[in-house]
Amino acid sequence: MSDKPLDGTVVDIDGNVYKTVKIGTQVWMAENLKVTRYRNGNPIPNVLDDKAWRVLSTGAYSNYNNDENLVKTYGRLYNWHAVSDSRGIAPKGWHIPSDEEWTTLTNTLGGDAVAGGEMKEAGTEHWLAPNKGANNKSGFNGLPGGMRNPGWGIVGNPSSGGNFDYIGKYGHWHTSTEYDSRSVNRRYIVYDGLGIGKWDPYPKESGFSIRCVRDLP
Repeated sequence: MSDKPLDGTVVDIDGNVYKTVKIGTQVWMAENLKVTRYRNGNPIPNVLDDKAWRVLSTGAYSNYNNDENLVKTYGRLYNWHAVSDSRGIAPKGWHIPSDEEWTTLTNTLGGDAVAGGEMKEAGTEHWLAPNKGANNKSGFNGLPGGMRNPGWGIVGNPSSGGNFDYIGKYGHWHTSTEYDSRSVNRRYIVYDGLGIGKWDPYPKESGFSIRCVRDLP
């Protein structure tokens, strides 16, 4: 854990309580989102089947390896359709950060080349060795929650995807910013590097973790 003092807490509609941390001018969740309902109370479907996941065009979540026991540590994985749903997935007064807001965060932490180290939980309790450069000075407490792959074949009839991958190695997070009609911008940190990536946008069916940022006053 970081020595940086936490800012406070925020509670989602399910009653999950998240620690928060102030980083520069922003206040971020210091944990990954776990919510299973939109802000209006409507359920977000938990899609278990790989084939069903990889062709989704509506919001859904999953637990890594469909294992509820991993949620306490890593949170849940969501597709972009849940992120963009007008019913809202973030707690009241919070939102999913845009690509620009992620850039504000990483610039505050010294730029993309080093920000990952400032954001990663230190040690190898959850990260695989060497967890390069991890010091968590920011208090972000980034964890390697992995991802759920999208369909990689023809849209609507993919030949692969829907499987879980990279737990212990990568933490992937959504932005609220589209890259194009099929893809989204994202951010990711890795066990063997101290930077943070934002390249090679992934399809909207990808299952990533979510961190929320507090609305500006």
